[in-house]
Amino acid sequence: MTPVPTSPSVELSLQVTTPEPIPDDSAQTWQAWIQAWISTVQDSLPPAPAYELTLRLTDDAEIRTLNHQFRQLDRPTDVLAFAALETDLPDYNSLGIEALEAEPLYLGDVIISVTTATRQAEVYGHSLTTELAWLAAHGFLHLLGWDHPDEESLQAMWAEQAQLLQQIGVPIPCLT
Repeated sequence: MTPVPTSPSVELSLQVTTPEPIPDDSAQTWQAWIQAWISTVQDSLPPAPAYELTLRLTDDAEIRTLNHQFRQLDRPTDVLAFAALETDLPDYNSLGIEALEAEPLYLGDVIISVTTATRQAEVYGHSLTTELAWLAAHGFLHLLGWDHPDEESLQAMWAEQAQLLQQIGVPIPCLT
């Protein structure tokens, strides 16, 4: 009998610092979504017993500060991602199984402005839940190395985001 592959665990740190109400803000919902996404992309990740990331739901003031500090853009944005995997990783196989069992692999931080997400959901005519999931998927892909320096790569990233949303049963937003 072929063993059933197991999905690695995900350690999600959910931080909510916005005063605005957030739908589906339960840690269990976000945990389930991120777990599903990790399972989908597991083959493209370095092997690890667990993966860890931080999701911070904040407001325009905080994300504007971060955008200015790290991107030199003095304005709010919808989502920022700070990938921990931007450098070459060590060869985990050469480190031995003990290294893999010791710690989860930290993927990075995704920060979403709920203020901006609320405006965008209204403009595009979909729910705040859909917008937050869309932005979280976008940030998640950035943690995995996706980027969109041109229209073609942006369209490819959006297609991948749509697949992630479909996987968790969230309606795919219309962006036009």
